[in-house]
Amino acid sequence: MTTTTSTTAAPVDAPALIRFRPTGLDTAPEVNALLERLGLGPFAPDGLTAFGGRNDNWAGTTTRGQQVFVKTVARAPDGSRPEIDRALAFEASAARLPAGSPLRTPEHLGTDRDLAVSAFRLLPGSRSGSEVALDGDFDEALCREAGRAVATLHTLGTVDGEDPASAPAIDTGEAPLPPMRWLRAFPWSEVQDRSMAQIAAWKLVQDDTEVVAALHRLRERERTAPHTPAHCDLRFDQFLVHDGALYLCDWEEFRLADPARDVGAFVGEWLFQATYSVFAPTGEPTTAQDAVALGFDLAHEEIVERGAAGLRRHIPRIAAFWEGYTECRTPDPELAARAVGFAGWHLYDRLIATAQAHAVLNPVARAAAGIGRTLLLNPAGAVATLRLADSAVPHAPVPHPAVPHPADAPSGSPR
Repeated sequence: MTTTTSTTAAPVDAPALIRFRPTGLDTAPEVNALLERLGLGPFAPDGLTAFGGRNDNWAGTTTRGQQVFVKTVARAPDGSRPEIDRALAFEASAARLPAGSPLRTPEHLGTDRDLAVSAFRLLPGSRSGSEVALDGDFDEALCREAGRAVATLHTLGTVDGEDPASAPAIDTGEAPLPPMRWLRAFPWSEVQDRSMAQIAAWKLVQDDTEVVAALHRLRERERTAPHTPAHCDLRFDQFLVHDGALYLCDWEEFRLADPARDVGAFVGEWLFQATYSVFAPTGEPTTAQDAVALGFDLAHEEIVERGAAGLRRHIPRIAAFWEGYTECRTPDPELAARAVGFAGWHLYDRLIATAQAHAVLNPVARAAAGIGRTLLLNPAGAVATLRLADSAVPHAPVPHPAVPHPADAPSGSPR
């Protein structure tokens, strides 16, 4: 899939997501082969498009008039297919959900496991959750629905009266992020594939001994926490909004894990949005690409003030998510504090991802790192502030984010 975005106007019934030019189907014959085996007919070439993501994908209408989304998943170096197996485990688990469940996902039409390609029902006119958030439409009602969906995911299990041995086999392997071995040093093979800004972002972590220690503590708390089925790659762009309903997709990292990972990721997405609002102080949405390119002319104090205002705008959405979550599931007593820790890691993870196309870190990255650091070092202290506590417990006023001033950068960090 190329990264050239389509500039033509989308038809009324076409997906509203950002579109890309798909990889030619002549190089991926397994796609149409799967569609034909499913009785859907091959893709019609007219109007075929793709969406962003690390996997090749195609979206369009087949010759039999079926609207379909197909994607391939990379195989592991040893030839295994762990990502496709995890996604299939989710589909088997989700098949046990009752009608009307808060957890909705696009209909799975079929998978060729050997060729690692899957087909799903396309949701025409749907919008990515990241677009909805940037447009200011991921409101408190949608956040509450997201909380209900994630809580329902965390309660997936065997059906009453069913032999647990007959339940779908779910991956029990440890989630890969944060990559703990990278907290000391990069392997050379990874350095070659990273931008200078990404390397600088990683050095913000590696050079900060307190953050490294906090990440090790978070991992230890995770290992002893109750584990549930979890998404483990939750971001806004994993949600779709279609006809007013919220869907959650992309299950390649599905596994048994600490449910705080998913809660913290959703919280972290809003906190990262708050750092973007530093460069749109009126509340007008801005994209990640715009945000990471701006801000060099802002004073440190102005960044802090605007960041605090952004947090105040987004915390009610976090509170709505938590209300929806606790409506559908009773969390363990320590989940909220662990979730704050994972939100702190999520901020570092997102700033590293958005630094991919840049040569230097700018103030938005350092703002995100400052907030992430604060949350990692004292997660319990931010539970009430982020409204992840019982609604009867008074919450503290939103503090100014701890944005590191350039003069306070960790020793050895690029400036």
